Amino acid sequence: MRATPLAASVASLTRKKRLELDDDFSVDYPSRKRARRGPQPKPPPCLLPLSPPPAPDCAPAVALASRLGSYILLEPEEGGRAYRALHSPTGTEYTCKVYPACEARAVLEPYAQLPRHDLVARPAEVLLGPQLYAFFARTHGDMHSLVRSRRRVPEPEAAALFRQMAATVAYCHQHGLVLRDLKLRRFVFTDCERTKLVLENLEDACVLTGPDDSLWDKHACPAYVGPEILSSKACYSGKAADVWSLGVALFTMLAGHYPFQDSEPALLFGKIRRGAFALPEGLSAPARCLVQCLLRREPGERLTARGILLHPWLQEELILSAPSQSHCGPADQVVPSGPGLEEAEEEEEMGEGEVGLYG
Repeated sequence: MRATPLAASVASLTRKKRLELDDDFSVDYPSRKRARRGPQPKPPPCLLPLSPPPAPDCAPAVALASRLGSYILLEPEEGGRAYRALHSPTGTEYTCKVYPACEARAVLEPYAQLPRHDLVARPAEVLLGPQLYAFFARTHGDMHSLVRSRRRVPEPEAAALFRQMAATVAYCHQHGLVLRDLKLRRFVFTDCERTKLVLENLEDACVLTGPDDSLWDKHACPAYVGPEILSSKACYSGKAADVWSLGVALFTMLAGHYPFQDSEPALLFGKIRRGAFALPEGLSAPARCLVQCLLRREPGERLTARGILLHPWLQEELILSAPSQSHCGPADQVVPSGPGLEEAEEEEEMGEGEVGLYG
C-alpha cells in the first residue's frame, strides 16, 4: 500500500488554539481547539519522510494493543491522543502521537522549517494511514511534574534547567518559529537524572514567513497568557508572548506557584493585565532581575529569547556557585497536581471540584 500524498490545502489544515474572551473577560476557560482560517504560506516542498503506512485493515479509531506497522500501540496517555508504543523488532518503547490525517501538513511543517537540534524532540518515525502517527522517544517526566514534587527548585538547578529552556526558544525564534502555548509541561527530560531538557514537540508552532512576528489568533494556556493577548489590540508579537510564557515558567520554578492565579477566569485575566506580582523571599538579586525583565507588561520592554542567555544569572560560573533557595512557606500556593490552569484549554468544561487545585 502506497503512502498517501500530503496534498491537502494548508488553509484547511492549520491547527490553532484560541483563547476566546469577551470584552469584560467574564468567561470560562477556553473549551475546545479551533481552526484558524485564511490564506497561509505554502510549506517547503519536502517534509519529513513517511514510512510505509500500516496495514489496510487499521481502523481510524486506535484500539488498545493494536498493531501499526512494526509498532504495537498500548495504553493511551494524555486523554487518549497519545499512546505508549512498542517497536516489535527492537523492543524499544516510544510515545505515539495521533493526529487526523487531514492535519498532516500543518503538523509536519514546523519540523521541516527547523534544522535538527538536540534541544527539540523530533519524531523518530512518521506513519500516514487513516490517521497520522508520529513516534517520539520516551522521556523521564516533565518540568511541571518536577516543580509539583519539589515545590521550589533551588536556584543553581533552576538556572541550569531554565538556560536550556531559553536556548530552545531562542533557537526556534532564530529559525522563524513562534512556539506559542509554552508551559512547563512541554519541556521534558531525556535522562533519568533529570538534568537534560528538550521541547517535547512542535505542536501549535507558527511558521513565520519573514521578520514580522505579528500574530492575530489569540490562543494560549490561561496561566501563561501574556497581557497583550488579553488586550483589545488586533495583533501581538508572537516572540514577545513566548518570552512572557518563559517568565511565568521561571517564576513558577523559583516560587512553586504561578505568578498570577485565581479560580475565577475574569479575576485571573485582570491580574495578568495589571501585571502585578510578588516575588518570593530569598531569591538572589540576579534571579529577581531576570524574572522582572521577562514579566513586563509592555512586550517591547521584555528581553528577547536570545538576550535571556546573556543575563548574569544564567552564566555558567554563577549557576555552579549560586546558593540554594528551596524554602517553601506554608502560605504559598503550589503548582496544581491535577488538571489545572495548564490544562484548561484541553478541558471541555471546568468542573466545580477543580477550584481547590490552585491553593
